[in-house]
Amino acid sequence: MAYVDGFVLPVPKKKIAAYKKLATLASKIWKEHGALDYYEAVGEDLKSQMGVPFPKIAKAKKGETVVFAWIVYKSRKHRDAVNKKVMADPRLQCMDPKDMPFDCKRMTYGGFNVIVKG
Repeated sequence: MAYVDGFVLPVPKKKIAAYKKLATLASKIWKEHGALDYYEAVGEDLKSQMGVPFPKIAKAKKGETVVFAWIVYKSRKHRDAVNKKVMADPRLQCMDPKDMPFDCKRMTYGGFNVIVKG
């Protein structure tokens, strides 16, 4: 059916513009290398009354919000091929995790098989 890489990460609210710039470049790179779709969404209504709120899952600190992102592929095999190309792209080689507008160590991600598409 499809395969999705999903991401949840805390981002300082004052760095959302810098994050958006980075995400826009990432979107371009992933799609150039074959990703079917690419989404980055910044938290707006995160005061969940049910379950565990995203800020708690992301261990967001005061002054941070949560970004929820996903990239769509045909399959895991397709994802692996796209990501191999992406990781070799020179536009990403110069990026230092210490210079990111978020703490890379607090990002969580994983690959998911799509079981329902509405």
